Amino acid sequence: MLGALREAGFEVPTLCYESRLEPQGTCRMCLVEVEVDGRVEQVASCTAFQQPGMKVTTHGEAIRDYRQTILEMLLSETGPQGQCPKCQSFKTCEFHAAVDEYEALPGRFRKLPQREKAADPNPFIQRDYDYCIACYRCTAVCNDWEMAGAITLDGRSQSTRIFTFFDNELLQSPCTFCGQCINTCPTGALTDRKIVGKTSAEKLERTKTICPYCGVGCGIQLLTQDGELMGSEPDFDAPSQGSLCVKGQFGSWDFIKSEERLRHPLIRKDGVLQPASWEEALGLVASRFKSVMETDGPDAIVCWASARCTSEANYLMQKFARVAIGTNNIDNCSRT
Repeated sequence: MLGALREAGFEVPTLCYESRLEPQGTCRMCLVEVEVDGRVEQVASCTAFQQPGMKVTTHGEAIRDYRQTILEMLLSETGPQGQCPKCQSFKTCEFHAAVDEYEALPGRFRKLPQREKAADPNPFIQRDYDYCIACYRCTAVCNDWEMAGAITLDGRSQSTRIFTFFDNELLQSPCTFCGQCINTCPTGALTDRKIVGKTSAEKLERTKTICPYCGVGCGIQLLTQDGELMGSEPDFDAPSQGSLCVKGQFGSWDFIKSEERLRHPLIRKDGVLQPASWEEALGLVASRFKSVMETDGPDAIVCWASARCTSEANYLMQKFARVAIGTNNIDNCSRT
C-alpha cells in the first residue's frame, strides 16, 4: 500500500522502511487509517495490501498525534537533536526531519541514560549507539541486500546496540565496508568516519557522476565544500541503486589529494625517472612504437585493455591497436 500511496502523491513518513528490502513494519510511523466495507482500522501501510474501494486517511488528527508520540518517545532514547552527526555533517537525517515535521518535542518522556560510541578502530564507519532507534534497516541491508552478514543488533530496549561478532570490531567481521549500512541509517547512529565533523550540512554540495575506480559504472555523488572535494555518497537514482564497493564509498576521492600522485609525465634518463613535458613523453612513446614496427612489424606489439576502464576507453584501445598499430594483438586483463 505504501508504494501506491507515494505514487499517488501522498508523503507517508517511514523510519524502518527501505525500498530495496522487504517491509518490516516495526517503526509504525507509516500507520494509516483504512476503511473497507464500513470497518475502520489502523494498519502499517508498508506491510498492508491495497484493496478495491478502500478509503485511506494518511494524515488524520489521530494519526498525526500517534506519529508525534512515537517521535517523542524516540527523542527520549536518543542523543540531542542539535548534536546529531549526520544532521551536522551531511544533511538532516530522516528521523530529525520527521521530528521537525510533526513538531515533536523532547521532555515529554523521561530521558534515558546516554549511550556510547563503539570502541571500533576501523577507519571508515562510526557507530554512535546514542542515536540508534533499532529500526533494523542497517542489519537488513547488510544481510539481505549485500549478503555480508557482518552486523546485527545486540541487547534489548535501551541497551540495544549495533553489534558485530569477534570483539565487536568490523575489521574482524565479514564486513566489506560497502557503506550500505551508513547510507540506509535514518539517524546519526552510523556515519562516514572519514567525513563526519569535517563538513557542514549547510555548505555541503552534491554533484552526480560515475565512480572512477572500474568499468561497472556505479553512480556516486561527490561531496564538495567551498570548492574542495570532501567525500562521496551513492547515487540512488543510478542503475546501481546505491550499491558501492569500499573503493566507491570510501576511496573514490582520496587519491586526488595524495602527495604521491604524479603531476607530470616521467621519462627514464640514465636510469633515473625525470619529469618531462607531455609533448616530449608522447613523442618518445610514438617513436618507440614506430621503431618496433619498422624492425619487427606491427604484430610485435601487444595491447592490453583493462576491466577497470569504461567501455568507451576499451573501444578506443582496440581501435588504436587495429587501426593505428595494425595488429589484432589486443586482449583484456580480466580474461586471464
